[in-house]
Formats: sequence, structure tokens, C-alpha cells
Amino acid sequence: MFEGHDTTASGLSWVLYNLACHPEYQERYGCSGCSMPFSTMCIKESLRLHPPVPAVSRRCTEDIKLPDGCVLPKGNVCLISIYGTHHNPAVWPEPQVYDPHRFDPENSKNQPPQAFMPFSAGPRNCIGQNFAMAEMKVVLALTLLRFAVRLDESRPVRRKPELILRSENGLWLHLEPLGAIHSH
Repeated sequence: MFEGHDTTASGLSWVLYNLACHPEYQERYGCSGCSMPFSTMCIKESLRLHPPVPAVSRRCTEDIKLPDGCVLPKGNVCLISIYGTHHNPAVWPEPQVYDPHRFDPENSKNQPPQAFMPFSAGPRNCIGQNFAMAEMKVVLALTLLRFAVRLDESRPVRRKPELILRSENGLWLHLEPLGAIHSH
């Protein structure tokens, strides 16, 4: 069981990182008046690329026959790679590309139900997922209303897949007050 502090902090950090890498979406975010649908799209795409919990384990409650004919016997413990699912090119074209438009309701309506599961899925999913999403939306809106988020190019980012997905040396960003940007 995870508590929401580390996972939500990880999710928020990666959203800000992705928006710093893609200022065009940051600008659109500002132009859309912090629209919640676009905010949700940005957050979901970031959670797809950088799921805070990259894998979960589950015990099979019944025999499971896989598409290739192999059977996972009841009682086996399986590791489910959320990261691998979110980066599967058969499900997500160009899976390494940050594209919030994947989560536009028109684009995601035909998506397989288990293709996106940053909060896990089924009866043991994250009970705090609605709170976590709301918290990320509020913090993101309050941040982007006041600051432009820029990447610190001097500090390369390397994913460190542990229990919670982090960056090996942290995610270093510059926050520039929006008033200072517009006054130049």
C-alpha cells in the first residue's frame, strides 16, 4: 500500500518536467485559461509516460490463459508492468512522445480499458486516485498561473525506477514569474 504523498509528488514533478520540455503545451495551458480538460490531458499523458508506481504485483485468483496459450496457474504472483503497458507501441503510437492530445475525449474513447492504469486497476486500485488527480490539477493551475516552468539544461534527467519512479538526481526546473517574462 502506498500513501499519496510520494506518488502525488512524483506525478506532479513529472508533469512540470514534461511541460518544461514542451513549452508549447504550457502556452496553450495559459491561453486556455487553465481549462480543466486540458489540464487533465496534460496530467494523464505525464502519468502515462512516467507512472509514479511503475509496477504492481498481484496473485492470480484463478488460472489465466494468455493469448499465446500459456497458463498462469491460480496462486502465482505476477508482476504487472504499468510502465511497460504505458510504453507499448501496439497500444500507444510513438510511446516516448509527450502528447496530451492522446487523452482528448475524442481520441481516447476507443482506448482499451487497461491501456492506462497509473493508479492500478480493479479491486485493488488506488483509493485516493480522485483526490490525487484533484490535487495535481489545483497545484498545476496555481503554479502555471504564476510561473513559466523551464528546464535546467545543466542537469540531465535519468529515470530511477524504484518502488516509486523518480529521477536519479532530481528534477531541476526554473520557475520564472510570469510578470517578469511579459515585462521584457
